[in-house]
Amino acid sequence: MSYQETKQIVSFIGSIVIFGLYCLYVFQNYPQSAMDSTDAFSFWGAVILILIPVSVIAKIVILIGFSIVYRIVSKEKEPAFSDERDKLIELKATRNSHYTFVLGFLLAMGSLVLDKPTATMFVILLLSGIVSEMIGVMTQLVLYRRGF
Repeated sequence: MSYQETKQIVSFIGSIVIFGLYCLYVFQNYPQSAMDSTDAFSFWGAVILILIPVSVIAKIVILIGFSIVYRIVSKEKEPAFSDERDKLIELKATRNSHYTFVLGFLLAMGSLVLDKPTATMFVILLLSGIVSEMIGVMTQLVLYRRGF
């Protein structure tokens, strides 16, 4: 398995673990009474704004750890450059990821149109964020596997 494929698998698993642990933490501390009050916006805003730096920092740590472990196990350096194929694969993955997020965003706005609770919109936004990230990683993995 190539470096890029292994990196994508580690990234995929890391994203799931980070999001899962964060959701577990948030929903254990979930204020049930704030569901229909004006505090719901403050709560969900804080959830999303805290998730972003937590996710970024955790992914950086995971990828640094992966690079170290990969270097020790395989005795190979990670590729120092990316060629046109790598850039094209990354662009296609980014495109698919953005399309997925936009679809999730439209579903979240649709939930407001259908008079669903505000929490539903925020949950759909969170889920569309993680699903779009997974779609991007899976696209890269599939394209590398296929030998695009």
